[in-house]
Amino acid sequence: MARRPLPGSHPGPTGRLLGYARVSTEDQATDAQTDELRAARCAAIYQEHGSGASRARPELARLMREIRPGDVLVVVRLDRLARSVSHLLEVIERLADGGAHFRSLRDPIDTSTPQGMFSLQVLGAVAQLERALISERTKAGIKAAQARGKLSGNPGLRARDPAAIAKAAQARNRVFTGGVIASMDRWLPTVRRMRPQSPWEDVVQVLNQSGGARWTTERLRRAVGSAVRERLADANLLERTPRRPPEDRLMMMVAGIAMANPEMSLRAIGAQLEAMRERTPRGGRQWAASSVKNLLDQAEKLGLAPSIGNPAE
Repeated sequence: MARRPLPGSHPGPTGRLLGYARVSTEDQATDAQTDELRAARCAAIYQEHGSGASRARPELARLMREIRPGDVLVVVRLDRLARSVSHLLEVIERLADGGAHFRSLRDPIDTSTPQGMFSLQVLGAVAQLERALISERTKAGIKAAQARGKLSGNPGLRARDPAAIAKAAQARNRVFTGGVIASMDRWLPTVRRMRPQSPWEDVVQVLNQSGGARWTTERLRRAVGSAVRERLADANLLERTPRRPPEDRLMMMVAGIAMANPEMSLRAIGAQLEAMRERTPRGGRQWAASSVKNLLDQAEKLGLAPSIGNPAE
């Protein structure tokens, strides 16, 4: 008798099936999950050991960096991937932005099918309702406490208790580090390409022109420091920028933009430099495509940047 295929075990739309397995502690094995993922014909399986509540997911971050348009991220169950419905929707949105899909073998979620997208929309509505209910309960609790004459907030912080202040600072750092890890596939590649050769201010300009989160120099340095402490980035990213002639700085800036946005044309790179108020090597305000190409060629020739191809005008 032929064995029935597992739900969702059909091939991806145009790309590979990439499996993701996670267990909660180091002593647990991912064998059961990997067996199901192999049966679903996953080309590669990324295995994670860590709590579901933890944002430290280096294997998931690696998978998100390596997944390509048309690929499908496959899990056995939804809880193996996400901490919450909102986290699940965030991951799926990032996959969709990159042209990839998501599938859960034991749940009716497959974003490459209309039925799966409908189930996802239902989950989104549930998440929105959950946030609204939490907000209403919080407001009601604050109002009831104020009616009883109680002040909102942490009593220890109001009294400026050192232990309470330290505890609050640790909690803020955990939240910040979690956000850094969750989003690092969006900004860390640009940082790796530009640091430490380029100053922090230049890296911030490139990231902010690429869209997404708005960075400041201090926030980016703190984010990179957190990634280094979590051993997700090399410590050399924090090294002092060597002194270079102004021409070298422009070359690194142009190369950083081109590598962060490989599809950008020479004219689009020039327009971005104008928006950043960067002057041309001759001091002009308007960038010609030829000026951009010249800097890109010099950057590659002098070893200030790896080969970045030949962007179209």
